[in-house]
Amino acid sequence: MTAALGDAADEEDIERTARAFAAAGARLVKVGFAGIASAERAGALTAAAVRGAGSGGHGRCGVVAVAYADADRAGSIAPDALVEVAARAGAEGMLLDTAYKNGPGLRDLVASEELGVLVTRLHERGLFVALAGRLTAGDLPFIRDTGADVAGVRGAACDAGRTGHVSADRVRLLQQSGASIRKEQR
Repeated sequence: MTAALGDAADEEDIERTARAFAAAGARLVKVGFAGIASAERAGALTAAAVRGAGSGGHGRCGVVAVAYADADRAGSIAPDALVEVAARAGAEGMLLDTAYKNGPGLRDLVASEELGVLVTRLHERGLFVALAGRLTAGDLPFIRDTGADVAGVRGAACDAGRTGHVSADRVRLLQQSGASIRKEQR
């Protein structure tokens, strides 16, 4: 199970929240940085989440640092800068998403070559990579080609978009798309 903790602003609060979700059984907690443009501040907040997630003897809970493809609009640390911050603070991975869900998606905001370079840098630092941001079943080959480990497809799995209910038919379509991608790789 993963838990989205939202955008961090206070070290004590994010540490306490990460600890609570780890105790509840979360395997990963995701922490964003809207309004935090400083690498030093993002590092301190990530380290606090790592402390909280790893404390309490509730098993291993990792932290995923969330970068935004629309970082300028969100007033957030740039994805390139968050790579080193996340690695130094002890995060397990990084998610590149969009802060504004009604704006352009990931594919409209970041070129595939740029994503490939980012994914490579994250892997070199020992972090797993998740990509999200208005992705569809048709985007799965694009995500595969970047080398990312995870594709986040909330809206693509729901009737009526990201605020709708998860649809078994849509999940099946996503699963079939993933299966055809695996066959292409063989």
